[in-house]
Amino acid sequence: MAKDRTKDLTRGTPWKVIAGFSLPVIGGNLFQLFYTLADSMIVGRTLGADALAAVGATATIVYFVLCFIQGLTGGCGILLGQAFGAGNEKQVRESVSASVWISALFTIVLTVLCCSMVHPILRMLNTPVDIYDRTYTYLFIIFLGNGATVFYNMISNILRALGDSRTPLYFLIFSSLLNVVLDVVFIVPFGMDVAGAAWATVLAQAISAALCIVFALKRFTILHLSAREWRFSAEAAWRHLKVGFPMGFQMSVMCIGQLAMQAAVNRIGTSAIAGYTAANKVDQLSVLVDNAVGIGIANYVAQNYGAGKMDRIKKGVWHCFLMLTAMNFAMGALLLLGQSFVVPMFVTNPTAEIMQYSKDYLFTVVPFYFFLGALLVYRTAIQSVGNTWAPFAACVIELAARILCASVLSIPFGYHAVCFATPFAWLTALSLLIPVYIVLIRKLDGGQSTQTKIRTGGINAESNISRG
Repeated sequence: MAKDRTKDLTRGTPWKVIAGFSLPVIGGNLFQLFYTLADSMIVGRTLGADALAAVGATATIVYFVLCFIQGLTGGCGILLGQAFGAGNEKQVRESVSASVWISALFTIVLTVLCCSMVHPILRMLNTPVDIYDRTYTYLFIIFLGNGATVFYNMISNILRALGDSRTPLYFLIFSSLLNVVLDVVFIVPFGMDVAGAAWATVLAQAISAALCIVFALKRFTILHLSAREWRFSAEAAWRHLKVGFPMGFQMSVMCIGQLAMQAAVNRIGTSAIAGYTAANKVDQLSVLVDNAVGIGIANYVAQNYGAGKMDRIKKGVWHCFLMLTAMNFAMGALLLLGQSFVVPMFVTNPTAEIMQYSKDYLFTVVPFYFFLGALLVYRTAIQSVGNTWAPFAACVIELAARILCASVLSIPFGYHAVCFATPFAWLTALSLLIPVYIVLIRKLDGGQSTQTKIRTGGINAESNISRG
């Protein structure tokens, strides 16, 4: 395995290891944000505010499906990371096979289900009549490309579980740049309207996923499975689904609250949608950075849990929390100081009403970024040691908080209540996760060794994996 770029996260100074792993993921997420912004900027500035609203009205439901995909493939990656940390090559190969089978199955299910549900979804979201047709076209095409999203996230999570966070970054950069080029070509000379933006996103991600898989197979010998290893194993698939599906479902449940928020904004009108969409796009800067570090701590905790190194887990979680706190403070200050430039990035000559909606959202949400960082660190750490019930319960609490603000409090307090739904949800979820994390770490410290637990779960740590 001399050519492999797998990385052992069970050695070295925790904060340096996590930062080194997370930086390429942050870069990848920023490029992902870049081409999401490019979609909106090109649509808004070439096709107008109504087209921007049509794309923005679908943002939450697209994110809803993406969250499920990321949770499902990320859960499979956790088991792979634990196997890699335990040094079991056979189990790693079994996890790769199970991940591919599960990804293929859910590609079919998600594509059929989502495409058939576009009209009910748009009606549920109270999509305004003046943008309904454009919104339907954009969302249907995006859903047709679910397979590209599934397989890109699958291969990315496999590589990250093996300690390689750079390869997914390279192909995401390629995808981002290709997406921008296709956006311009499809929308301007081809005149494909919002459909052009949708097809640009789907094709760019599909090409990136395919190239990333080919490259990974050539570069990582541990991914070279025999015909026997590729055979479907119901037992292995079930083991991975028991972790992956709850995580996917959990992340989707979080998005239901955001759907309630989008529906509340849609009731207000097109100006509110445009302002909310613009603010929400730049707000994703912090969310994506926090999620990237969350991916770093997830793989770090999974490998160290597999290796039975509880002290490293505690140090890594604390270091990760401090890093995120500093980054969120810097990003929050940047967004608040530059908030007047947000809407003009997306809409030419925006109205004062659109500008105010954007400003209200940012000044309500940004000051609470500290809690977003804490939420992602502790929730991810708990998931990565095999506890799925607490993060799911926290999700339910978060969902209830968002729906309360968006659907109930928005009636007397209007748009401001919708904006406050996000920080309120973070705070309520943290009220459960922090105590659970403290109890869990104490229990792991005083209980059975991790290696014994992993062996009883089917991983024999006697074999050895070469690590680069």
